[in-house]
Amino acid sequence: QVQLVESGGGLVQAGGSLRLSCAASGRTFSSGAMAWFRQAPGKDREFVGSIKWSGGSTYYGDSVKGRFTISRDNAKNTVYLQMNSLKPEDTAVYYCAATDLFRSFIAYYTEYDWNYWGQGTQVTVSS
Repeated sequence: QVQLVESGGGLVQAGGSLRLSCAASGRTFSSGAMAWFRQAPGKDREFVGSIKWSGGSTYYGDSVKGRFTISRDNAKNTVYLQMNSLKPEDTAVYYCAATDLFRSFIAYYTEYDWNYWGQGTQVTVSS
């Protein structure tokens, strides 16, 4: 059974940093990718960024470019989301997602490609 478990959320002041982790178990996604999404109260789910397991290429949403970085540790089957220069508008529940679907470029993955999801971790940024 596939499980994605996020950790690392919490409360941080604006301008601060947090690192989220997403540990995958039950299978590997060596030909696919993993992603981070977030959802704030009353808002639609928003794409944060994604990373291919093979090669490590990344792709980011416009609102986090230059501030957030996704990386992976293949040996640990874990993906990380390093969040710097946090803003109050980054407050949300952050979810990781995974797919074993292969696409040649990381930017080609759509919102419909992610078939495994974690339970989410809360990130709150105070002003």
